[in-house]
Parts: sequence; C-alpha cells; structure tokens
Amino acid sequence: MIMMTTANTTDRTGAIWMIEYYSEQTRNLKFIKKIIADGGYTGDNFADAVKQLCNAKVEIVKRNELHTFAVLPKRWIVERSFAWLDKYRRLWKNCERNLQTSFQMVTLAFIRLILNRC
Repeated sequence: MIMMTTANTTDRTGAIWMIEYYSEQTRNLKFIKKIIADGGYTGDNFADAVKQLCNAKVEIVKRNELHTFAVLPKRWIVERSFAWLDKYRRLWKNCERNLQTSFQMVTLAFIRLILNRC
C-alpha cells in the first residue's frame, strides 16, 4: 500500500488514513495478520486503531542503541524498498508540486523494478 500525504501529517495519522482508505477500496486487508513498524509508531492508540480497522497486530522494531550498527530483524525489508526507490533520480528530492504526481512516480518506479525482475 502506498499513500502520499502533506508534510504536516504525522506518520501515525497517515498510516491510519492509509488503512482506512484501503479498507474501503479492497477486501484484502482482512488477510493481514501483523504490521511491522519502527519506533515512531509506538503507542496503544495506534495499535488499537489498527486492530479496529483491519484486525492486525502491530509489531514495533526498535533500535537498541543509538549510533551503533546492528542488523534488526525484519526492518531490512522496508529499508531495502527505500534503497530501491533511491535509484530513481526523480525520487531523490521532492520536486513534484502535486501529491498525485509523487504517488504516480513511486508507483512507476515499483512497476519498473518488477518488470526488470521478470
């Protein structure tokens, strides 16, 4: 799932909006059992909202210590996706004026990644 929001929207709020939107658009969210998130999504309010919207459990993957490198289980999945997107010059900086254009550029980048693997 992908959703673009303005910069004044917090990650938690944006995630809840995304789950609400895709819950209305598709019935596939009922198959989600666990959502893996970083430390910015801690809190019972977020976990309760996710549980209510799609009946999934929220698992927080936090760093243990600052300024030290450690491979965190499952976190590399999200970081790898962001690294793939960094290969596309147009996505390096936020140069789009419209949120829908940014959304389309991310979608096209992922489509290109998939087609290159086929």
